[in-house]
Amino acid sequence: MNIAILFAGGTGQRMNTNELPKQFLKLHGKPIIMYTIEQFASHEQIDGIVVACLDGWLEYLQKEIEKSSVRKDCVIVTGGATGQESIYRALKKAKDMYGEESVVLINDGVRPLISHDLITRSINAVREYGNSIAYSPAGETVLVSSENKEVQEIIDRKKCRYAKAPQCFLLKDIFETHERALKEKRSFIDCASMMEFYGYDLHLEESASTNIKITSPIDFYVFRALIDAYENSQLGLPEGMINEF
Repeated sequence: MNIAILFAGGTGQRMNTNELPKQFLKLHGKPIIMYTIEQFASHEQIDGIVVACLDGWLEYLQKEIEKSSVRKDCVIVTGGATGQESIYRALKKAKDMYGEESVVLINDGVRPLISHDLITRSINAVREYGNSIAYSPAGETVLVSSENKEVQEIIDRKKCRYAKAPQCFLLKDIFETHERALKEKRSFIDCASMMEFYGYDLHLEESASTNIKITSPIDFYVFRALIDAYENSQLGLPEGMINEF
């Protein structure tokens, strides 16, 4: 089984909106989170979806799913106080429903431009290597600075990568690691950092530059521009969404 784990528990303070959390901001009448859900749901190898949703918004999201084209199992759980806690709750639900031998693809709810090609390659990589972390090459100079903003080191950008999502694992591995972190009261910025800390070798799969996470107004404008560009072209939307440029 291949299960998408989507976490949408944040409030989106960097989006500068007091009305809606960022995952529920709408483009053409559809919340961002629904673009993400529909992209996974339309992939033939995805068997189910578990969404960790911001408390107080579960009913709203359920109604959006019911009126959408999503026909695969899509279960909603209440998110936690942190992204790490939200993912853990979704993993626990997936384990109960689908079993620990499943592959899980962990993706931000506000990362809606993931391509079917990346989903396919990620699933195949987990089966072959045990995990898969989406990335894009660093396109600009990477600096290490001191607290007073003095440059301490310039890193060769050919060696640098930006970690993205999905971050994909065997469910039993990532669930056990989350439980270990919970027991030891350790927090991590993402699952890749957690798995690396606990000794896992991580496999990388390259992602398109269009696979953006929508966290600020400029990200939303880029998202809108990309969707509108494809909708206004004669090519349509490849794979139901944005693919590689």
